Amino acid sequence: MDPHEIEGLERRERRRRGFPFFRLAFLILVLAGIAIPFTPQGRDLLRGVKRYLDARNTPVVQEPDIGDIERQVEARLMEQYEQDLAKLREDLAAARKQAADDRKKPDDEILPPINEHTAATGGDVRKLRSEITLKTEVKVTEGGLASDERVDADAYAASYTLNVRVPKASKSLAELQKVNPDLGTLLPGLGTMLEKAQVSRWFYQLYENKTDRLKRNATQLSELLTRHNFYDCETILNLTHPQSKRKVFLMQAEMDVVSDGSDGDRLPTMPDEIVNSTYYQPFTSYGWPKKTKTPNPMVAGWEKRIGNAKRELADPNTTAARKAWLKDRMEYLKRGIQDMKYRSFLVAEYDPFIVIPVNLLTASGDPFAPRVGDYAVVVHGKTVYPAIVGDGGPTFKVGEASLRMAKQLNKNASPYSRPVSDLKVTYVVFPNSREKKKDAPDYGKWRSKCAELVKEIGGLGEGVELFEWPNLLPDPPKTEEGEE
Repeated sequence: MDPHEIEGLERRERRRRGFPFFRLAFLILVLAGIAIPFTPQGRDLLRGVKRYLDARNTPVVQEPDIGDIERQVEARLMEQYEQDLAKLREDLAAARKQAADDRKKPDDEILPPINEHTAATGGDVRKLRSEITLKTEVKVTEGGLASDERVDADAYAASYTLNVRVPKASKSLAELQKVNPDLGTLLPGLGTMLEKAQVSRWFYQLYENKTDRLKRNATQLSELLTRHNFYDCETILNLTHPQSKRKVFLMQAEMDVVSDGSDGDRLPTMPDEIVNSTYYQPFTSYGWPKKTKTPNPMVAGWEKRIGNAKRELADPNTTAARKAWLKDRMEYLKRGIQDMKYRSFLVAEYDPFIVIPVNLLTASGDPFAPRVGDYAVVVHGKTVYPAIVGDGGPTFKVGEASLRMAKQLNKNASPYSRPVSDLKVTYVVFPNSREKKKDAPDYGKWRSKCAELVKEIGGLGEGVELFEWPNLLPDPPKTEEGEE
């Protein structure tokens, strides 16, 4: 598995040619028909095919655009069928060899008697898709009569225990520099601040949220958090500079990618695949009043989705459950359109911002908890990047930033590929530093404010300067006088 690939995301490609189910089914039936006299796998495979075909004919209530989901299911089934076919071929070869060996034995050969079961305990160790090491073992013991054992639930049963070690938080500069070696050189004031560092309650809350999620999903191994996403946070610390008393929220983590946001004033056009996407979110937590009459480009796509929903509602074949879902979705789309008509948002492809779990952004009573709009710096390698807290994320994972920030750290980053897979990114947020009035991004102002705040915690190291973000947005459209 590519360590940079972001779990839970599938590339959304154009629809390809339909999968050749008829030919595959025919091949499977032929192989299974040959295998049935020798092994039970053929019968199992035929039953699996029947279950799949039955499932395809069963109506399912889901999102309007299900092409991606169908392709994902087809890909998984194809992979499983290939594995089953390979196993069938092995079993067929073994059965044919055994049959050939049996034919070579003299007719008068007497086979030795068997007085007890020859089945033995055994198993293997494998790694699941979620990167969990699964130790499997089939334990075989001698029981009673089959007619008795088949009605005893314990006679044929499986159980597993998921063992998870919850990590401790890094607290010293030495521990932090194991994963970010230049941290002390870039921000020399951190050493003094770390002497009295306190582990944030949100570090413990984060791992409690993760383990709660594991407990809820433990019966479906494929839905568990991956090992990578479970151990995505090295530490979260509350720091205070001894002289300036400036508070700092410090988090050491990886970096995943956020690709949301829209702003008709600064970016009046967007690609059709984004405008018409049912996945792309046009909003970020940080937003401000629109300044021009130029419409948000995402509005057209959302209005098109409402039109599609209306046509489906008018279809007499649409089920009641589907109609209820469509009505709820239309209300959500209408509210979103109203928001886009009067407000603008950050655009992840162009604006450098970081993402903080939403439960921190809305917490009360914690003077170290970040808020939307707070200034921050991101430290990676030998560079310090100015940014703001621009969006809220899930409560069970940390370490996310905008696509613009991600690509600056790693040119190969994309919505499907994280820029940094190791815990080598330091997020330094300055609580309560946000502006009273939210406004469109001003990268020069962000850099100046971050420079002032960094000075309050000891400044940058010798020869170190804050990164300067160039504006990559296209030139704004000309507006009529008084339009703002």
